[in-house]
Amino acid sequence: MKKIIALVICVLLVVAVFAACSAEEAQQAADQATEAAEQAVEEATDTAEDAADAATDAAEPAATGESKTIAYLAYNLADVWNEMGMDNFLYCADKAGYEVITQDAQNDAEKQVSQAEAMINQGVDMITVFPAATESAVTIVRMCNDAGIPVAVENAFMGDDAGDIVAQVACQYADIGYAAVKYAAENIPDAKMLYVHGAPGLGVYEDYSIGVEQAEKDFADKIVEVDRINGEWATEPAYTVTLDYITKNGSDGFNVIFANNDLEASGVYQALKEKGCEDIPIISTGGSEEGFQLFNDGVEACNITAPVSIQGAQLFQFCYKYLNDIPIEETKVPLAVIPIDHNNADEWMHWNDYEAALKYVNGIDGNGLGL
Repeated sequence: MKKIIALVICVLLVVAVFAACSAEEAQQAADQATEAAEQAVEEATDTAEDAADAATDAAEPAATGESKTIAYLAYNLADVWNEMGMDNFLYCADKAGYEVITQDAQNDAEKQVSQAEAMINQGVDMITVFPAATESAVTIVRMCNDAGIPVAVENAFMGDDAGDIVAQVACQYADIGYAAVKYAAENIPDAKMLYVHGAPGLGVYEDYSIGVEQAEKDFADKIVEVDRINGEWATEPAYTVTLDYITKNGSDGFNVIFANNDLEASGVYQALKEKGCEDIPIISTGGSEEGFQLFNDGVEACNITAPVSIQGAQLFQFCYKYLNDIPIEETKVPLAVIPIDHNNADEWMHWNDYEAALKYVNGIDGNGLGL
């Protein structure tokens, strides 16, 4: 505005200066000054419009187009695994400008079915489900199919007979078990592994065992499993069984321990320390913040991380692609398994590092959108 006022004053001065000249010369000078002023006004206006456009672009979400509403059916948000995955899903939805309606089944399969029915009746654009139980998840998928609402699944791979599912992403415990044994075989000379596992019966330990046993076959010339003891997924039982094992058998028969989770790893370390053999390396899994602390404290030599934040980002990418008619190349995606030791500690992906997870899946559209 100051520039425009100054130019107008210049026009007036020019007219005044040339008042003593011939009328023709004065008119020519005035015309030239007026043209310059008009051009300046036009440039100033364009600049203001460009600035306004830039401000608008900065305020808009990463994605453009019609907003969508997605129902997120959690199995239990008191479980940090479910909570952190959902939080990253919400982070991605915000990038896209989508609305998310969250429902917490609190580990109640019947409640989750009721919540799905309510979301279907509300007419959401898409539904995602973290199954509270396999049977109820099948029911939900078929309900969505009947209503014509697309559905995606996380943390479990449903069978082909479950119904039409857009895509699925899930942690594959067999992959983690395989990676743990592989790490021991490749990093512990003449590895003799004591396996402190989780409680049987839930299917998780059983899935771990598939990967563990396959890796033991593949690396049979480098590793042998000396024994298995049940740490029950918890610190105190893992401490007790490890202490009892060493008391009975000594510590010379093994030189590495695979603990199924970080709670067990903590108990195992306490037992090793009490017996004066805390230098025996412990391999754990998960990549939680508790695991990160144990890793930094030297309790764990390696953690086979599986960042659940990636699961949330991948799940949202499925939704975004489907709702925007972008092809989904792979409809069953295993959660990333990333072994971390002190050689690559800076690669640890914290579960609350949403930006890193979104970068890992290459944006909400799989092509860099939102990064």
